[in-house]
Amino acid sequence: DVICVPTSFQSKQLIRDNGLRLSDLEECPQLDVTIDGADEVDVESLVLIKGGGAALTQEKIVASASKELIIVADYTKESLDLGQKWTKGLPIEVIPMAYKVVIDKIEKSFKGTAVLRMAKAKAGPVVTDNGNFIIDWIFPAKVGNEKRDIKYWSELNTNIKMITGVVETGLFIGMTSRVYFGQNDGSVTTFPKQ
Repeated sequence: DVICVPTSFQSKQLIRDNGLRLSDLEECPQLDVTIDGADEVDVESLVLIKGGGAALTQEKIVASASKELIIVADYTKESLDLGQKWTKGLPIEVIPMAYKVVIDKIEKSFKGTAVLRMAKAKAGPVVTDNGNFIIDWIFPAKVGNEKRDIKYWSELNTNIKMITGVVETGLFIGMTSRVYFGQNDGSVTTFPKQ
């Protein structure tokens, strides 16, 4: 009786290949749970960076339609401050014609370095399932005792999304109810701690 709603073309293929029941948000606009991975998790605030696979917008849409978001990841994704473990930058999905304008505005407003993500198996940029480009923003490291909590990430996320041409960011804020980290020894660590 499990109905599966994919977050990308790849997950749609996995659902079909494994004989599971495929649906979409038109038929099932309210979901019980989303189970997904993450590129990095701040274990204190449960703020995530996602989008290493360039499916961040669809992942966020599906997660927002769910009663809860459960993250399953290995121990290398566990962090006390975003950017410690995931060093490839914050993925930002952008309208193709705006990518250069967005890069310039991000670097001017927020410092760091923003680059257009290039494909590995073809010439040119990575193109999302939505037909957009991905910018990876290497944001500045934390300064001194700077508090980068949920409020900090939420304000930053809002400011980035206000740039014309930005579709979505890979910051998942206030969406995650539980995270399970598989440890090197086979054990599992859960956050928030019970």
